[in-house]
Amino acid sequence: MANTIDARLKELGITIPEAPAPAANYVPFTTSGNLVFVAGQVPFVDGKLTKTGRVGEDASVEDGHEQARICAINLIAQVKVACGGDLDRVRRVVKLGGFVASAPDFTGQPAVVNGASDLMVDVFGDAGKHARFAVGANVLPLGCVVEIDGIFEID
Repeated sequence: MANTIDARLKELGITIPEAPAPAANYVPFTTSGNLVFVAGQVPFVDGKLTKTGRVGEDASVEDGHEQARICAINLIAQVKVACGGDLDRVRRVVKLGGFVASAPDFTGQPAVVNGASDLMVDVFGDAGKHARFAVGANVLPLGCVVEIDGIFEID
């Protein structure tokens, strides 16, 4: 059925924004065969970060979880462009990589990155289940709390 993913997004109350422009000298995604490699996405909403700092210091796990969810929405925005606007072309979310700006003693990075993982499953169903990593970093670009990249299989 056409536009299944768009219908699911509407059901979930999620609006996919225009794909954010790269912040430096790189492209937002590349394709190789049927794989789309999406560059790290930061949690921009309307071109701005809504939270900065480090989880366990300036941000809670819940804050980080929400920031990861925003990153996932921005990943989907890039994949939508790669699919010519048709998200039903996504066959599988293959892998996510999550970086969490973390206080020195914070070890809950997986709980933070679940914000992105949960969204992928909510949107793509079983095809949203993926491999991933979630690691801590001292600092991330622009002071953001989370940055996430992804690999998607499309047809």
